[in-house]
Amino acid sequence: MAKRKHRILRRLLIAGGAGLLLAIVAFGIAYAMTPIPDSTQKQATAQGSVIYYRDGKSVIARQGVDRRVVELAKVPQHVRDAVIAAENRSFYEDAGVSVKGTGRAVWSTLTGQQLQGGSTITQQLVRNYYSGLSQERSITRKIKEIMISIKVDQSKSKDWVLEQYLNTIYFGRGANGIQAAAQAYFGKDVGKLTVAEGAYLASVIQQPSRFADPKGADLEAARARWGAVIEAMRQTGTLGAQEAAAQTFPTLKAPKKPFVLRGQAQYMLDQVTAELNRRGYSDETISSGGLRVVTTFDRKLMQAAERAVKNTVPAAAPKAVRTGLAAVDPATGEVVAFYGGNPKLTGYDNAFSAKVPAGSTFKAYTLAAALNNGYDLSTQVNGNSPMRVASDPTHPIPNDGGRSYGTIDLVRAAQNSVNTAFVDLGQKVGLDKVAATAEAAGIPAAQLQPHQAAATFPLGVASVSAAQNASGFSTFANKGVHVEAHVVKSVTDAKGVKNVIKPSSRQVIGEQAAADTTYALQQVVKYGTGTAARLYDRPVAGKTGTTDDSKSVWFNGFTPQLAVAVDMFRSDNKTVTIPGYGVQFGGQLPAQVWRAFMTEAMRGKPVEEFPEPSDYGYRAPTSPYDDPYGQPDPRVPDDGWEEPDPQPSGPPETTQPDFTDPPQTQRPDEQGPPDLRDDGGGFTQEPENPTGRPDDQGGPARSPFG
Repeated sequence: MAKRKHRILRRLLIAGGAGLLLAIVAFGIAYAMTPIPDSTQKQATAQGSVIYYRDGKSVIARQGVDRRVVELAKVPQHVRDAVIAAENRSFYEDAGVSVKGTGRAVWSTLTGQQLQGGSTITQQLVRNYYSGLSQERSITRKIKEIMISIKVDQSKSKDWVLEQYLNTIYFGRGANGIQAAAQAYFGKDVGKLTVAEGAYLASVIQQPSRFADPKGADLEAARARWGAVIEAMRQTGTLGAQEAAAQTFPTLKAPKKPFVLRGQAQYMLDQVTAELNRRGYSDETISSGGLRVVTTFDRKLMQAAERAVKNTVPAAAPKAVRTGLAAVDPATGEVVAFYGGNPKLTGYDNAFSAKVPAGSTFKAYTLAAALNNGYDLSTQVNGNSPMRVASDPTHPIPNDGGRSYGTIDLVRAAQNSVNTAFVDLGQKVGLDKVAATAEAAGIPAAQLQPHQAAATFPLGVASVSAAQNASGFSTFANKGVHVEAHVVKSVTDAKGVKNVIKPSSRQVIGEQAAADTTYALQQVVKYGTGTAARLYDRPVAGKTGTTDDSKSVWFNGFTPQLAVAVDMFRSDNKTVTIPGYGVQFGGQLPAQVWRAFMTEAMRGKPVEEFPEPSDYGYRAPTSPYDDPYGQPDPRVPDDGWEEPDPQPSGPPETTQPDFTDPPQTQRPDEQGPPDLRDDGGGFTQEPENPTGRPDDQGGPARSPFG
């Protein structure tokens, strides 16, 4: 009997030994075949990007995961101690896994204490940090997790593991990592957390959803959990008995509402994202690379732009009427403000995406090209109507009302926006030079080329955006130097490396040519079609623009410090008509919007003078009614002839109405000339005017300051 028992015992020992040996071999094989993953989970390391106004403080938008990685040295010791006491007391002694801890977790769960989880901090990190490990509950995944945890413990320092853990773990309230959690719960950086606050963050790790904003029973459970963490810190010796007893439950900051893009913010974000893409930042980097992007947008000027449009354009304006505004700093190329319209009404913005025929604002580029190629302000051009050109002799080009101005110089041609004079000037200087000047000033070649061969090219048949036109006019304000328009000032990556954007720049026209162009454009605002844009305290240069049938109307103007373009058009390409205001022209509502914005934007800014023009024998008028040329008084300004039915163009990528320009078409002879309008006033027949002089608002003359 004894021998039999001895044989059974021996067999059991052999079997046990063999089983143990097999287990060791299996463990060894599993250990050898389970490498530490060479990649991390994207969500574990992703850091959201923040887009700021130009002050670098006011937030426009947040993108991606709310996480800011911090070094362990910046996390207070008492915060680390609280997390270790709550999650893994043996962290600095264990080998990355703890059988005892797993057993204790089971017991804690059964007794309702819920103080510690079954996994060590290392295991939790491995599960959430490395790629290739799912969150499913299975023996295979658990074994893999244990193997990797042991290897990580052997190959990495404990401080490295704790740092990654604190930056990876989710704390509720959308906060990933200890820094984001400190801001979300207490509105402060992690380095300023108190003992009580650190203990609370440690207490929410296991139940972040429940304790994110606890109330009622959840609040009582949160208090109990927090108290248990404080007691655990006392038990581990990281908190003295008196200090532990002195702790009080911290006051939680009210949770922030989810970040919502409001007003122009979506348009700002769209433009910033597009520019970052052009500069080599991928969408993934923008959403998860922890970028700090400072834009060129001035918060106050953005608000001023919106007020200028909403307070000037009548509320009765049809919904199809769109208004765009863009403001560019000539010296830097920074787009400091814009108004893109109501995001609820359209999927594209009116300042950057929508492109409509430039109308007579384009004459400024024609003028600049001529002045830069041997012509001067005293150059005589043909202002008679109609005009026939060799390239299209069967379709004469008329002035408004068929009026002839005779032979005039370039100042008067600009002041009164004489169509035939600029067609003649374009033929003289060469349309290729006009196109080259406009392109160098920021108008993309692709928008110019379809129209470049037309004799009417100088009159603005090409479509541009408000931002492009503002950028183009900034060239004249900046002494002929065009600085690339941009919306990003700097980008700082997650490591703190700052990339300051350096826009390209080029001398488009000579400094004197720019000064002379500016002088001619000053006369437009002083005595011509743009008087509604005058500013009472400083000089202004600008140009009105109206296309055929007023399908797009413009005012572009600048001071030495700021260039601004305003356009109005309809999404259905019909005539811009406002109830109570009638058909619109560039010198009406667009000029008034421009003036409203610039009055606010220039308030408090020093008055800067434009450079002196060339001496060409021109006698400056002393009043709006004094004609320095000895020519007939220009009572009816002329402008606005375009190709028939110019189409506003929107961004190709949208599914909005088609705004692409039509191909050049010929007008049947029997149709006669198009219905021409002046871009500043649009006069046909006005009511009786005691002064005998029309103004640019479509009615009797009035002060530009009232």
